Amino acid sequence: MPTKVAVVTGSNKGIGLSIVKGLCKRFDGVVYLTSRDVSRGKAAVEKLNAEGLFPEFHQLDVTDRKSVERFRDHIKEKYDGIDILINNAGVSGGLNSANYDECKSIININFNSILILEELIFPLVRDNGRILNISSDCGHLSNIRNKYWIEQLSSKDIKMDDILRFVDWFLQSVKDNTFNKQDIADGGTVAAYRVAKVALSAATIVQQRELDKRNISINSMHPGLVRTDMTTGIGFYSADEAAKTPIYLVLDAPASLKGAYIWHDGKVLDWYDYNADYYFKISTVLDHLQKKV
Repeated sequence: MPTKVAVVTGSNKGIGLSIVKGLCKRFDGVVYLTSRDVSRGKAAVEKLNAEGLFPEFHQLDVTDRKSVERFRDHIKEKYDGIDILINNAGVSGGLNSANYDECKSIININFNSILILEELIFPLVRDNGRILNISSDCGHLSNIRNKYWIEQLSSKDIKMDDILRFVDWFLQSVKDNTFNKQDIADGGTVAAYRVAKVALSAATIVQQRELDKRNISINSMHPGLVRTDMTTGIGFYSADEAAKTPIYLVLDAPASLKGAYIWHDGKVLDWYDYNADYYFKISTVLDHLQKKV
């Protein structure tokens, strides 16, 4: 019987590191801690080693095709497959990212990278495997206010090309200086991050249709506002607390849970409900900051 393998991207710190820690304690197989930076990745492994946990490490920059190819070849040669893949790598960006290059970078890391992984890493996921895309409350459809794109993204037969057009629309509007903040919830704050995470959540639905034939489940989830470097330490939950639901989803959730958008408490939400009150609100962060002062 082949060795079971779990891979967590962007896992040298924050939620990713906590997920690796939890999997090392419960998963009956090899757990890969991966990071773009080798020294930081190895330092994270040493930290876990000191706790009696022993993940394997491999360099992985999800935005770099060559890096992903090297990781793919390593896994194929050593284990010939993956059972659990958690796509956690991401960045948030500033509150009002209006610079085109910054917006493009945010979308490249949070969304375009999943397309590289879909092409190169998804084929390694074994039949009946599980994939989890770490999204955000910024990734719920209620973050979009533009009526045309609500209609396009809420189509039950949405295709990846539709999602790519949505992303291109946003980037072009930033480039042309025609971006309308009213097209995005909450006055257009963290617009690039919202667009990237909405695209990621929508892509999960499309990917599930493709993976059904191999009985692989893929879901996206909002991990909550977590105290990590990405949130500059602002949040309601520690990384270890936030890792509980991701670990549940890949180890314990029913195999019938597929193509869903899941809240940090494990509740399955209707991603298509664009009128819902699930979108990210900057006031939540500001109120939390005031309470800390």
